[in-house]
Formats: sequence, structure tokens, C-alpha cells
Amino acid sequence: MDVMAPQRHGPISLRVVRQRDARVLQNELIGNRSWLRPWEATSPDGPVSFDMRIGVRRLLQQYRDGTGVPFVMEYDGEIAGQLNVWGVARGSLASATIGYWVSERFAGRGITPTAVAMATDIAFREMMLHRMEICIRPENHASLRVVEKLGFRYEGLRRRYIHINGDWRDHYAFALVREEVPEGVLTRWVEGRAPQDAAAIPPADRLHA
Repeated sequence: MDVMAPQRHGPISLRVVRQRDARVLQNELIGNRSWLRPWEATSPDGPVSFDMRIGVRRLLQQYRDGTGVPFVMEYDGEIAGQLNVWGVARGSLASATIGYWVSERFAGRGITPTAVAMATDIAFREMMLHRMEICIRPENHASLRVVEKLGFRYEGLRRRYIHINGDWRDHYAFALVREEVPEGVLTRWVEGRAPQDAAAIPPADRLHA
């Protein structure tokens, strides 16, 4: 399995998860339960395993199968969270979706927007995908700020879209396609050229979410 080279911008880096990361990731997830629970995917069929050793093995199998790329986000060499490129579709769709979480103690350091930008650039330049999507709960203001900063384009309201924190939840959908960011998402953001209103949500969708 060829592993993608780590990406770095300042103190923030993005690399493919390793099996030995499981213990650190599990400790972070346990220590951040109240912080992360409102945004965590759950199963309508009941509780799922919280064993990160199993979780990392599954993610790496998806990587080998070409259906996803599981990253860890680091700050000054310390694991700060996870970012997964999942649902990779090839052929005429050539798209994927990004999901992520960051530990509370690392919040506010620009880790998530930087990592999302780097992951999207990897998807467009190395994986040769055409479209990247992020779906966010209306209540998740921190994640909404991420797509606003990076200039992801709002595409619509998805009703009861993903099972989160024990129920089916509405999500706002945002996306970018490769042609919109020829210079790269990270470069466009760092240089202050990301459109400020691309992620604007129409009042009607805000009202009905």
C-alpha cells in the first residue's frame, strides 16, 4: 500500500493514520465526549464499537480498497483530531466527502480549515477527483465557519440526512469542484481570495432546517 506523503502548513500537518495511532485517538475521543457527542455519527441499529483499534483497521482497509483516505491532523507533531475523505466514487462522478473532528484543547488554532484545504487539494491533485462535498448540521457553527473561510459553495438543505447523536439530522451541503480552485484551496484561502459569500445559506433554508 503506497502511503501519501504528509502535508504541512506551519505547525499543522495532515498524514495518513497509522495503526499505532489508535490508542492516542481513543484517549482523545474519550476525553472529548461532551465536546464531540453532538456531532458524532451514530447507527440507527444501536450502539457500535468504540474500539479505535478496530476503527483504524477498517479505515486502513478502506484506504487499501480505494474508497477512502483516513488522515490524522497534527499540531506541532501532536495528534489533534481526525479527517476522513470517504465515499470516494470514481468514473463519471469522481467525488468524495470530508468528515472530521478536532479535540477541544486544539480548537481555535486554524487546524480544521487548514486540514480541510490540504485534504481537498490532495483529492483534486493526487486522487484526480472532481468534486469534494462537506455536509454540516445547521447547529454546528464552528464547522459552518470552516466552509465560509474556505469558500465552499452552498448547495442545499438535506433533510434527515445522517444519523447523528441518536437521530436523523438535517444537514447543509457544501461543495467545490476542481475548476473552481485551479490554484488550490489552501493557496486561495491563505492569499485571501476565497469568495466570502459562497457558503451563504438562503433564509428559507435557515428557516426550515
